[in-house]
Amino acid sequence: MKIVVVGGSGLIGSQLVAKLRDRGHEVVAASPKSGVNAVTGEGLAQAIAGAQVVVDVANSPSWEDAAVLKFFEDAGRNLAKAERDAGAKHHVALSVVGTDRLLESGYFRAKLAQEKLIQSSGVPYTIVRATQFFEFIGAIAQSGTVGQTVRLPSALMQPIASDDVAAALADFTLADPANRILELAGPEPFGIDEIARQYLADQGDPREVVTDDNAPYYGVRVSERSLMPGEGARIAPTRFADWLRRSAPRKAAVAR
Repeated sequence: MKIVVVGGSGLIGSQLVAKLRDRGHEVVAASPKSGVNAVTGEGLAQAIAGAQVVVDVANSPSWEDAAVLKFFEDAGRNLAKAERDAGAKHHVALSVVGTDRLLESGYFRAKLAQEKLIQSSGVPYTIVRATQFFEFIGAIAQSGTVGQTVRLPSALMQPIASDDVAAALADFTLADPANRILELAGPEPFGIDEIARQYLADQGDPREVVTDDNAPYYGVRVSERSLMPGEGARIAPTRFADWLRRSAPRKAAVAR
């Protein structure tokens, strides 16, 4: 089966491409690096021709309100047209748990717009909302850093390893379209402040994490459960401590 992975050179996309190829499928890793740009439409029709499934894991390079909305709307419209023209049978998209609860953020408004375009495209679909990735805990800490202090809220999250995201997406890609939104999460909840504290300690980073429930999460206020999955979410196996042992580089980090 021919499968096109849009954003196929990124963190999730590259892992997904490898997993699908390991299962014996013809996989096109589509990205601007390979001459395929979903936002402009460049190379899209040629890449999708003959594909049964298209998976969109691409992300906007900018989180500025107008730019991120344009990215997801332009890409969504171009993908829908190319898929209809090619007769694709399934569109799979990666989104974010809590998207519809965090609309103070221009990024999440853009993700919701993307989801609505998919739902109205006429192409059978599966939207997979995943929780935050372990790989971005360091960036979350950096976003709350002033000097040697990191201010983060205690709101809960249930983060996940990117490899587990790719593995689940491979399963969803090869399954029948769900025609609804599914959720995907890691196996254990943490306060945002607490997981950042654990991550920095593991890295030998001297910054102090201070719990501040007025502190933003990527620019928005979050409530205790606004980042948490609902009942029925698929739960991935990798625990944070195990991911730290095998994946996170261990070196002293200096806050900038």
